[in-house]
Amino acid sequence: MKKVQESGDYSIYQKRSGRYGVQNKAKKWVNGEAKTKILLEAGLIEVSVPKPSSPEEPMEAPAGETTESEGGEESSS
Repeated sequence: MKKVQESGDYSIYQKRSGRYGVQNKAKKWVNGEAKTKILLEAGLIEVSVPKPSSPEEPMEAPAGETTESEGGEESSS
């Protein structure tokens, strides 16, 4: 691993795979949201917001099948 940046509280390393590792003063590895926040502040990563998925079209009933709302019942007069 190559040391990329060192601040007062954290040391940031870059792995051979291109990913980053962050250690605090106590030499403990930082993970999760704290790591993401540190890397964002250092300008080493960008976080993108996922696009909301569009609702899918309702599925149509296969040919030959009817549902109650389509008038499947016959009226007796």
